[in-house]
Amino acid sequence: MNEWRQKKPLEWYKYVNKEVMVTADEKQQYQGWVFTVDPVSASIVLVNFKETGKASVTAVMGHAVEEVKILREGDDAMVGRLNSVFMPERSKVLTKEELQCKKECVRAWLEKNRIPVTEEGEMLCVAGVLTVNPPYGPQDCSSSNEIILSRVQSLLESNPGPEHKQ
Repeated sequence: MNEWRQKKPLEWYKYVNKEVMVTADEKQQYQGWVFTVDPVSASIVLVNFKETGKASVTAVMGHAVEEVKILREGDDAMVGRLNSVFMPERSKVLTKEELQCKKECVRAWLEKNRIPVTEEGEMLCVAGVLTVNPPYGPQDCSSSNEIILSRVQSLLESNPGPEHKQ
């Protein structure tokens, strides 16, 4: 067993959100930002950001790791970029005011398109057969009527309000 696999999770945690150079079997080298280290296999998940803004993810298997060298620390902006790779946009927490604003925007858009809408607490009810739950995006609609569901989701996707794009 190599040294890397003998480390404890708290020791691996010191590498998270840092740019590293990993030397693996046969002297192969991998450079990237450590997103996480799997505590069971000791595998390292590295993220690299391309010029296009897209992310490239590489997993270096724990049994192959020979050495890990920290190249530089990650700042708050880098931590945010790393987290955004694996967290969809919609999982971000919205304030009550932002949710209320989105709800009003959706309600106004549906009414503008002559769709009857009522409020039931935080939920919007459309024609008594469809509900829109927070955060009020197309994916937050539910109905047993597939035709109505599809049409309302399409309508919400075409909403020009910037706070409505998910």
